[in-house]
Amino acid sequence: MRKRLLALCLAVALAAACASDAKPTASAASSSSSAPKPEAKLSHIVSLSPTATEMLFAIGAGSQVVAVDDQSNFPANAPKTDLSGNTPNVEAIAGYQPDLVVIANDTAGLVAGLKNVGVDSLLLPAATKLDDTYSQIEQLGAVTGHQSEADSLVAKMKSDVDSIVKQVPTTSAGKTYYYELDNTFFTATSKTFIGAVLGLSGLKNIGDAADDGSGYPQLSQEAIVSANPDFIFLADTKCCAQSKDTVAQRPGWSTIAAVQTGKIVALDDDIASRWGPRIVDLLRQVVQAASA
Repeated sequence: MRKRLLALCLAVALAAACASDAKPTASAASSSSSAPKPEAKLSHIVSLSPTATEMLFAIGAGSQVVAVDDQSNFPANAPKTDLSGNTPNVEAIAGYQPDLVVIANDTAGLVAGLKNVGVDSLLLPAATKLDDTYSQIEQLGAVTGHQSEADSLVAKMKSDVDSIVKQVPTTSAGKTYYYELDNTFFTATSKTFIGAVLGLSGLKNIGDAADDGSGYPQLSQEAIVSANPDFIFLADTKCCAQSKDTVAQRPGWSTIAAVQTGKIVALDDDIASRWGPRIVDLLRQVVQAASA
């Protein structure tokens, strides 16, 4: 799957195949074509979105999930299958007799295809801001009968984010970072969801100067070396086996401040690309790194 972020992030901003969900084409908060009413009793949910899978289990609806897609690897007890959210097969999905299918993209007319076989769907595109993440959690809580759990989770996430932001050191002001999506140097600007989250750390994004309108420009090695970032955050540790050591060995990178001080932070690709409950963990890791 993964050179994932190279091809897919360039094409659709941060794609579902990279263990996340694709850039929304309409409202990022939530969108549904044939979702059941909140009072419906759902017992056979299929999730074709790794982010939605994490949300469903986080609000206590895991026992209602009968199948998840081939990229949903968290939590460990999620019923992973060979179903694909990128190349969905309506017949294979219907084989699980779902009363709701949660999707990140209406790929190949999936919503209409499911409707034709009498299956409800809920489209939850990739978030563009934290409020979208909160809204999607609350919407899943409403349709699964776990509204109170969803409300509690959102309240805790908001509280945790506020607490983490208060820990941002004043020394972060003026310092810069490079966020690496893959080892061909695609990055994310501050206009993206992940860029906005990292911006809460007080650090400045060197990718902003190269924004090409997509939010995910490809930088040159020369531009990165010249920008001399104080921190490097690697979101390609799984897909591309990047680490502090591999970065330090790159030609010319030994002059970069982050390399010289060892401030190269290995992130979990999945957490960095799934904008659900664990995004708080990523923000905490970034702020802790900035405080060290």
